[in-house]
Amino acid sequence: MIQSIEQVNQSKNLIEGLRSLVKEDWVSMNKEIQDQLHSDIGLINSISHYIINSGGKRLRPLIVLLAYRACGKNNNQESIKAAAMIEFIHTATLLHDDVVDDSATRRGTITAHKNFGNESTILVGDFLYSRAFQIMVEIGHMRIMEIMSEATNTIAEGEVMQLINCGNPDTTKEQYLEVIYRKTAKLFASAATIGGVLAGQSNKIEDSLNIYGQELGMAYQLIDDALDYSSSYEMMGKEMGDDLSEGKPTLPLIYALERANPEMQMTIRDAITKKDASHRNEIIDCIEQTGSLALTESKARESSIKAIEALKQLPNNQYKEALISLAEFTVNRPF
Repeated sequence: MIQSIEQVNQSKNLIEGLRSLVKEDWVSMNKEIQDQLHSDIGLINSISHYIINSGGKRLRPLIVLLAYRACGKNNNQESIKAAAMIEFIHTATLLHDDVVDDSATRRGTITAHKNFGNESTILVGDFLYSRAFQIMVEIGHMRIMEIMSEATNTIAEGEVMQLINCGNPDTTKEQYLEVIYRKTAKLFASAATIGGVLAGQSNKIEDSLNIYGQELGMAYQLIDDALDYSSSYEMMGKEMGDDLSEGKPTLPLIYALERANPEMQMTIRDAITKKDASHRNEIIDCIEQTGSLALTESKARESSIKAIEALKQLPNNQYKEALISLAEFTVNRPF
């Protein structure tokens, strides 16, 4: 999966192109984010701005805006607020994730908890969660409250499930897929569904957008886990094999365990159990040679195809095409 700088630039240009379709909304959303970040507590402002402005792709709020417009609706303040709210929820999960995983870097930048400490980072994550629900109250739509209360609960359960699986080399493919559905895909699904809800769409369209977001999120996380064993620090902003050092039995490792020789299986099992990346290069070679990366990518492509298929219910327009492009980008992205 290692890609050239030219391919990286092409991917970045694609994302910029998708944002340009909702340019006015995007500018308004970023202003909404900055306005809603404000707190009378200086430390909250410092940590919130540090993580929010650390260079993320903001795909989830982009999905809200594109889905809303794909349903034939134009700019309105509710969709902008919803996009900001989704980004706050996502950012809160990142803050908590980095503390749990003891991650040193994210997007090539020192993580907030390494800069400000675990206690402050966790509490600011809580602040962003609660601010997100304040924004939901401002929107004043009970269906959105219902979607997001379920989503945040599902995400929290996914975090606990992942924690249970860490260090367990006997984690099954089904257990892994359940974790990434809860941790990642659920928020993607919520973002897409909310776009349809705010556009006043039928249950049928809502369901289609929910499937789109869920499958997109599954594809995104599958590729993310494959990139951990196939991309560089410059691309990903973290060291290759970080998941191994955290004892996370992701799909490339699960496939490798099924296909490796007994000696290599023992090496991988030991690395997961002890959260030890000292045999990182040997294990990465095994993942590549057993075809485990290709299998993971294939699984991601299956989800991407399902995501695109779900959009057939939507009217044909440039925003629907943008959602399709996003699903294609997800499985071809280099970062």
